[in-house]
Amino acid sequence: MEYKDYYKTLGVDKNASKDEIKKAYRKLARTYHPDANPNDEETAQKFAEISEAYEVLSNDENRKKYDELGADWQRYQSTGTGGAQGFDWSRYAAGGATPGGGQSYYYSGSGGDWQDMFGGEGDAFSDFFKNIFGGAGGGFSGGGFSGGESQQHRGFSGGEFAFKGQDLAASITISLEEAYSGCTRIISVDGKKMRITLNPGIKDGQTIKLTGKGGAGSQGAPAGDLYITVDVAMHPEYRRQGNDLFTDVPVNVYTAMLGGDLDVHALSGTFKLKIPPGTQSGTTFRLKGRGFPRYG
Repeated sequence: MEYKDYYKTLGVDKNASKDEIKKAYRKLARTYHPDANPNDEETAQKFAEISEAYEVLSNDENRKKYDELGADWQRYQSTGTGGAQGFDWSRYAAGGATPGGGQSYYYSGSGGDWQDMFGGEGDAFSDFFKNIFGGAGGGFSGGGFSGGESQQHRGFSGGEFAFKGQDLAASITISLEEAYSGCTRIISVDGKKMRITLNPGIKDGQTIKLTGKGGAGSQGAPAGDLYITVDVAMHPEYRRQGNDLFTDVPVNVYTAMLGGDLDVHALSGTFKLKIPPGTQSGTTFRLKGRGFPRYG
């Protein structure tokens, strides 16, 4: 039986923190999720592999057992007496344990069959996983992917397949003024109208998640989520960098040479700016606290 290097599968160091493991999994899951690669067996298999790795490394008990097994495996290989033929797998056999504690899993796919997706008789987990951590002989048996992740999976729930509703995505365009002050919009997604409120300070390209506002689930499974990407339109006068605003203000040559006061318009109002004598073209002045509010 082949040893599975789960750290290599997720592309993380063996001392990686839980957060690092979760971030690595989510990044890979977005790339290889079956929803993003319909009818692609190769990427579906890759998704199964990274999900299996995450199931082990995200669980403290599973990870400890896996690390102990890995250390023994390396000792066998280094002595030249073990390897696949000499390694005592029975020391780590799960004995039918179910790693997930009998929880239910959901997959947000838009169709297709689990067996077609991963091959075999519902054989989503490798022999290595099933021998060491128990689970799926012929299908899911309560084990599998950790619940509550942003990537949804499909599995058994009360003896039936249950499908979490499909995640949906939408985008809206707002003005810089609306991004500054916040705004409310009514959008239509998948035939449903809903009111959304954007908080002041939202950034261009920022995505907000509306839990449970995606497609409906089946067999009592939860609804999917709605992800809304916000596009902030370019402004003819202001440029935003982080939470700072920049604008170009013309100054006549006499004010630049002799100094004087200048009215400067910002999104939060109009302010007096004192121009010192001898100011050069391209000089940058700062009005503290007159940029964008911090989001949230």
